[in-house]
Amino acid sequence: MKTLVIDTATAACSVALLERGALIARAHETVERGHAERLLPMIAELPDGGRAAHILVDVGPGSFTGIRVGIAAARGLAFGWSTSVAGYSSLALIAAAAFEDDVPSTLAVVLEGGHGEVFMQGFAAPSTGPMVATDALVSLLPADALVALAGRPAYGSGARWLTAIDPAVDAREALPDAARALLLPDAFVTLPPRPMYGRAPDAKIPVPRA
Repeated sequence: MKTLVIDTATAACSVALLERGALIARAHETVERGHAERLLPMIAELPDGGRAAHILVDVGPGSFTGIRVGIAAARGLAFGWSTSVAGYSSLALIAAAAFEDDVPSTLAVVLEGGHGEVFMQGFAAPSTGPMVATDALVSLLPADALVALAGRPAYGSGARWLTAIDPAVDAREALPDAARALLLPDAFVTLPPRPMYGRAPDAKIPVPRA
């Protein structure tokens, strides 16, 4: 079964076509903005126009606009192709790639958030099984995130926020890459295809006066 992976939750615009645990094709660009303009042409350039029996999409956290672009495309293609669609977390994908490349036993993924905060979640790679999340997703001020690291290395687009406070901290820039979805354990690829923004909305619904 072919799987199309779509990742637009961060500054990366990334797609990949997978089949039976192998990578068929990929495209990956750091665009900052303009995901809506680049995404569909990138998918169209994949073999068979990216057509697949299943679609995986990054549901966040990350960029409000980027998340919505990716999910809208995934849902639209799934409807047009009559295929299934599910989501995964940008944090989990970065963690899985870090465990594969650098082989730490524990780490934290830190992504740029809104209003001067960062999204953060911890992960571990037990020797007896697949990757697991060790903390819940939180949105923190960078100084608080440094404390919460507790000596673990940090990966993600929020690394620069941490090194700006403490240049000695082990924090490495990283963005999600759709091709690395092959590394995600099954438990991390079953999220519903709806946005996971990572923090409460700033707008409040007015409470009617009595």
